[in-house]
Amino acid sequence: MNESDTRLHKIDPQLKAAGWGSVEGSRIKTEYTFTKGKISQTQKGKPKRADYVLVYKGVKLAIVEAKSDELSYAEGVSQAKEYADMLGIRFTYATNGDKIYEIDRQTLEEHFVSCYPSPEELWQRTYGDVDEWRDKFNAQPYYSDGVKQPRYYQETAVRKVLEGIAKGEKRILLTLATGTGKTFIAFQIAYKLFETRWNLRKSNTRPKILFLADRNVLANQARNDFGGFKDDAMVRIKPGSVAKNGKVPTNGSVFFTIFQTFMCGPNDEPYFGQYPRDFFDLIIIDECHRGGAKDESNWRGILEYFEPAVQLGLTATPRVEQNVNTYTYFTYHAYEYSLKQGIEDGFLTPFRHINMKSNIDEYIYSPDDEVISGEVQQGKVYTEEDFYRGDITIRQRDEARVKEFLAGIGETEKTLVFCATQAHAAEVRDMINAQRRKKGYCERVTANDGATGEEHLAHFQDNEKTIPTVLTTSEKLSTGVDARNVRHIVLMRPVNSMIEFKQIIGRGTRIYEGKYYFTIWDFVRAYEKYSQPDWDGEPVCPKCGNNPCTCASKSSRPYTLPTDKPTTRCGEDDDFTDELPKEKLEIVLPDHRVRHIRFVNSVMFWGADGKPVSTQQFIEELFGKLPDFFSSSEDLHKIWADPETREALLEKMNEAGYGKEILQSIRRLIDADNCDLLDVLEYIAYATTPIERKERAERLNAYVNQLPDAQRQFVEYVINAYVKSGIDELRMDKLKTLLELKFGSLPEGINALGSVPIARETFKDAQRHLYA
Repeated sequence: MNESDTRLHKIDPQLKAAGWGSVEGSRIKTEYTFTKGKISQTQKGKPKRADYVLVYKGVKLAIVEAKSDELSYAEGVSQAKEYADMLGIRFTYATNGDKIYEIDRQTLEEHFVSCYPSPEELWQRTYGDVDEWRDKFNAQPYYSDGVKQPRYYQETAVRKVLEGIAKGEKRILLTLATGTGKTFIAFQIAYKLFETRWNLRKSNTRPKILFLADRNVLANQARNDFGGFKDDAMVRIKPGSVAKNGKVPTNGSVFFTIFQTFMCGPNDEPYFGQYPRDFFDLIIIDECHRGGAKDESNWRGILEYFEPAVQLGLTATPRVEQNVNTYTYFTYHAYEYSLKQGIEDGFLTPFRHINMKSNIDEYIYSPDDEVISGEVQQGKVYTEEDFYRGDITIRQRDEARVKEFLAGIGETEKTLVFCATQAHAAEVRDMINAQRRKKGYCERVTANDGATGEEHLAHFQDNEKTIPTVLTTSEKLSTGVDARNVRHIVLMRPVNSMIEFKQIIGRGTRIYEGKYYFTIWDFVRAYEKYSQPDWDGEPVCPKCGNNPCTCASKSSRPYTLPTDKPTTRCGEDDDFTDELPKEKLEIVLPDHRVRHIRFVNSVMFWGADGKPVSTQQFIEELFGKLPDFFSSSEDLHKIWADPETREALLEKMNEAGYGKEILQSIRRLIDADNCDLLDVLEYIAYATTPIERKERAERLNAYVNQLPDAQRQFVEYVINAYVKSGIDELRMDKLKTLLELKFGSLPEGINALGSVPIARETFKDAQRHLYA
């Protein structure tokens, strides 16, 4: 039997006999799709789909991967393991209807079983002990507005956090890549706690929950994302309203504020001290790496003051530097979901990285150069860091960079440009507007721009608006920008840390219809961060060398209200500001030197290991992998000559990280734009010389000329389409369109050729001769 019949006549009855779907609280989810498939303009990745997911008491307990009874059960083992690991499920099964193979991903035991376990049996094997709160949390459905449903990793994150709370964990960490919905996860956690009436007081009352951010835009955005709560249950704590009322608000269930508001207050007494230490049951710290867990930070005082509360840290990249160790503070690491995984699953947009090198990246003074201000050091090599620190400025250098990246972006493609300082952001804004000459095309958004900057940002985030198209900034937009249609990120200043680098990349990873990738234009060698071990994954502690950190936690000390005044004005974002003005070296280059500024651009490819690599590294990597896909040039030609096996090969390569889009990019790099992708593969594998599609088609003339008239006309039409557009014209799913275009309609095309089988064979036989 085929797989469908095997499932219907063998596997379904076996599951039913074990009680699945009939025992109260049990469900069988079939064809459970849990990823979208990697985003690509030419070849979208396949969504991952489990044949069966067994659910009991609201928890996914097992996966069953089915194969036809004509195949071995072993054909499904690898997939069963992969899916179980992704979904965080302990038990998984591979079966062909005749044999059932059980795999325990926790103990790594594997063996055959005669039948499936019952729902209660599998529950006991998974959890064993009774846990009242865990069971209550699992039984409570997620909030649903009928549109947005939790993704698989979001469900896992919620479950892991709630399991930790049920076990009594007090300092919990969630690490998820920017753009994967950390706030939505936090909302679902809060909603389940609220609906089950969990609290630390062991009373049947709703919990008090505090959401702490470090920027107003993040606090406001979080309040909007918590829309499942009634308005009267949510409270936005602002310094103005607190000062007006003379006290902090206490009526409500979910409170939102920023650290800076809590740190200020009358007579240097911070507002948070007006709350009892045990007022909040749960505190959610957004972007917790930015200071909330820093030992010497005033912000840490808030967390220590509310020590009784469960504290949940949300981050895209934990910090591990000395005294800023997120892992030391948040001891229970509930779940991690990486940028690489998000891109592979199709929940984040892929990106390409372009290194922009020029002969003006470094500067040495020449007597022809004009010194406007400051004192030049003869023979000194001024580097990117000198420009970043403001020790030297050359306006023509920035103008050349602006002209270069503007030449590579579409006029309506939304772009973020990161500059050295707020003043630098203003200068770059003016340079961009001088090039584009369109009112409001580029605006600056920094801490100094206040409400006007926020308005520019709101218009930029609005996908219905095209003005402003470009925003320049220094630090402000590295977080808190939920703009889905960002197509370009330009780095015109060094990126100081891995945390900041990931956050900046996160500005472009959000998905948007028609957006297949975004581009990073790198003038400052930021690409070097890809080689660091914490690029994709959790970093190791620099002190103990372990992950997670095993350094002894510092003994807690009693917290007293701080006497120092806050470092920021009350209620304002803790944005970075420019340093005090200092005399800088300003240089004007002579015209002949400006004319000779040259850029060399190199594109980096996304390697199979999740790290962008240079073109040479990628080709070397692909060279080593090609024997996995074909054994010889003859084997490759045989595969390529059949449209169905060719597509299967391209799909297999795409799943391994070598998709059609990448092969097309390599084709451009080897000056083979008019050649076949077959030539790209042969060039890499066997160092052959590519031939143009037109030349390959001309070799087919003798074959074409001996065909019957109708078939000859059709094959000539198909080959001309191939020469013009490439191998996509030779896919089997293009046959119908090609017949319609050539003969006016599908029936007329079939009638001219004789029959559907003849049309299919004519189409396929022409390709066999084309690639002979």
